[in-house]
Amino acid sequence: MPREPLALGLTFALACVSACLFLMLRCEGKGRMFGPRSRWWALSVVVLTSVLSTAAAYVTVTAAHHLPQVILGLGVLVPSSLWLGEIRQGSSERRNVYRDAWTLWVTWLLARMHEGMAEDRMDWCETHVDPHWEPDQLVRAARFYQDYLEERLSPEERRRARLRWLLHNIEARLDLARLIESGGVRAKVAAALGASRLAQESRYRRSLDDLGRLAALLRHDAQRDVARMLAVAYNAGFHRLGRYSRRLGPSMTPAPRIGSQRSHP
Repeated sequence: MPREPLALGLTFALACVSACLFLMLRCEGKGRMFGPRSRWWALSVVVLTSVLSTAAAYVTVTAAHHLPQVILGLGVLVPSSLWLGEIRQGSSERRNVYRDAWTLWVTWLLARMHEGMAEDRMDWCETHVDPHWEPDQLVRAARFYQDYLEERLSPEERRRARLRWLLHNIEARLDLARLIESGGVRAKVAAALGASRLAQESRYRRSLDDLGRLAALLRHDAQRDVARMLAVAYNAGFHRLGRYSRRLGPSMTPAPRIGSQRSHP
């Protein structure tokens, strides 16, 4: 078999592997790269990047009349731009059609992939929160998820996630919601609000004249904070975490982090 076609085929195969690895680095801590909604966008990025890198390597080497082995090196290294581009994401660069075209639509595919990852994460979090849970059930669920994460995350990860802060907010909101639903009058609710960690929330103070609306708002915000806690679990790779139920309780068997080398008893 001629050397150049063999080199091109090998380059494309290794470029696909390289693109997958660097794309995984780019998506680390952000969710599942190959989730239900994101997998086809991720595959498109890998294939397009590998085709472009292989073609660029071939054109460059052919023009320079170098050895075919150089094709292999260039084709494997070019996909690293998938990860290097992540380093520059700190600057809020506005996406536009000219930049998408300039990058041969790789940035457009990456944006679609990240949107798919966000939708996958939202769907997963919603399956772990029952909108019909009573405040007591929602508090128990939040404590269950918090305990689950506390056992598995490193101290630095727990600090960044602010799990205790989220749990305290959930408890404060649902305590106030329980007070309203048990028939608490406006004066009593206002006093409890002023004495809680929620005293600075202007939205709640403005809703004191409509306690039904305030209770619904408190429930909604508590569910949102539980979803934030679940998003931490999802991004950390704990995709096998089951939804809270009385049957599971806090003694649920630990599930390993997907893609992690950590082991748990």
